[in-house]
Amino acid sequence: MPYFIGLMSGTSLDGVDAALVDLSASAPPRLVATRASAMPKTLRDGLWRLCHAERASFAELAEAEAAFCALQAEAVNKLLAEAGLAAADIAAVGSHGQTVEHAPWGHGGGPAYTLQLDDPSRLAELTGCTVVADFRRRDLAAGGQAAPLAPAFHEALFRAPGRWRLVLNLGGFANLTLLPPAEDDRAPLGFDTGPANALLDAWHARHRGGAYDPDGAWATSGRVDEALLERLLAEPFFHRPPPRSTGREVFHPAWLEERLRGDEAPEDVQATLAELTAASVALGIDMARERYAAPSAECLIPCGGGAHNGDLLARLARRLPETPLEDATGLGWPPDWLEAAAFAWLAWRRLEGRPGNLPSVTGAAGPRVLGGVYAP
Repeated sequence: MPYFIGLMSGTSLDGVDAALVDLSASAPPRLVATRASAMPKTLRDGLWRLCHAERASFAELAEAEAAFCALQAEAVNKLLAEAGLAAADIAAVGSHGQTVEHAPWGHGGGPAYTLQLDDPSRLAELTGCTVVADFRRRDLAAGGQAAPLAPAFHEALFRAPGRWRLVLNLGGFANLTLLPPAEDDRAPLGFDTGPANALLDAWHARHRGGAYDPDGAWATSGRVDEALLERLLAEPFFHRPPPRSTGREVFHPAWLEERLRGDEAPEDVQATLAELTAASVALGIDMARERYAAPSAECLIPCGGGAHNGDLLARLARRLPETPLEDATGLGWPPDWLEAAAFAWLAWRRLEGRPGNLPSVTGAAGPRVLGGVYAP
């Protein structure tokens, strides 16, 4: 049975993406149908609080998890109905869950951990589908960062003979994949570069309302505060060699506030945050190229929500004059659906008993089969 569904809800907390993917063994992965389910405000607000809480009760966690699972199940069931398929037509649903904390280096000397709210048993019950979930902790147990996981899927889609390519996911946070040519025996390199939409969205919501800055229009109206940008780029994470991953535990509104003088124009801060994303991506690309002694890549393929932010793409183009940006759609994949599809692919890998991680990306001790299987 070739059909799998991937579910993804990222750090932007804007909703659940569901991607129906044909993973026939004899052909490349093919996107069949998609559905984006917006996150209700009450759930988004609750998850936002949990993502920034020092402490949370079991009841709060359970309530958010149940509501999140219901949203996932609705996305799956409506996608099946729209595609004219039944649960029995789906080999498995790959569920990422909702990350509320990611601490691959631990806290205060404690153990490394990553926490995604998810209830694959309930999801199997509500959809009638086999569910594969809990992808990250197996890599973490093997000494890896547990993130990013999408580079293995990027390799399956975009690695090609004679071409160096870069794939850049611009979600709440940005992660980069460097793909050597197919004939090069080195594995892809990938890591988080820093914040993408997370700080931009939070600053926009505070000063303008709304969930995000459409097309970066407000950022375009400001000017980059070079002194502020220098203070932001002094964050040690940006200069840490891979493997590395990050999240709201490092980059959150208080982190930004601590680096403001207090007299900045809000639109200038927005422009500076957009420039921070572009600058940190450029730093990451330099780091990756140096690690692999790689030439300039043939192209940079943006994906995720930030791929629709014209201001952000223009800043990237200015920072990377030798690396043209290429729309993933021209390579057969709409940029909005790569991450959800990656978890459909990871579910397929799990059922096949094949590794889903790339140790060259996460730093794990070796390839590992990721995820647990939950029967309907």
